[in-house]
Amino acid sequence: MSELVIAFGLFLFIEGILYALFPAKMKSILKKLELITDSQLRSGGLIFTLIGFVIIYYFKS
Repeated sequence: MSELVIAFGLFLFIEGILYALFPAKMKSILKKLELITDSQLRSGGLIFTLIGFVIIYYFKS
């Protein structure tokens, strides 16, 4: 369970540092996100989920 909390903390750290270092670029990226269709977002999310699962599985085994 502590690994999950650490992973979530790392996620928040990386996300926060991007907004802190590149606020204008992050706003630009978020505006472009509106142009992407739901199916493209869903596909991208599934791909990242699978990549994350493979990474976790590889390092835990």
